[in-house]
Amino acid sequence: MDTALPQESGQLSYRDAVEADVAALVPLIESAYRGDSSRAGWTTEADILQGQRTDPEGVREVITTPGSRLMVVERDGELIACCQLEHRDDAAYFGMFAVRPGAQGGGLGRQILAEAERQAREHWGVREMHMTVISVRDELIAYYERRGYRRTGRMTPFPYGDERFGLPQRDDLQFELLVKELA
Repeated sequence: MDTALPQESGQLSYRDAVEADVAALVPLIESAYRGDSSRAGWTTEADILQGQRTDPEGVREVITTPGSRLMVVERDGELIACCQLEHRDDAAYFGMFAVRPGAQGGGLGRQILAEAERQAREHWGVREMHMTVISVRDELIAYYERRGYRRTGRMTPFPYGDERFGLPQRDDLQFELLVKELA
């Protein structure tokens, strides 16, 4: 007997977001990181940050900036994930990664990350993938380390006072650069 949930049955499709997708992407990103809905998944930041994770302007900027893409992931025509890819010289930056909370924990993120790495290598010929992760997110950093990313110890400050990035619930937040060599 097949026990797969209907939302887990179809093949994934990938495409670049367009401005018409902004209205659907913002709530997806918010649901993966903030508020009670994010607690259904394991990527929640609800205990360390309140407020918004992004807004329509931030998502639109990722979509429209040259050298930047927001990859949309759909299954059976339904939006289930997204991630940002930005070309930066010999590297690509990976960010704004969001998987619908109910779809987390089954390997979907690993598939999407591998596809993002493949696309960055093929489209831009980059040798590294970079990302920044809030340094207190030990479980998330461990997830990326299992996928070949290494901690660099290079930190950048969290933008305290800029509510576009959320309302910090603690005073020790900073971003750590993680890097993966792309073969």
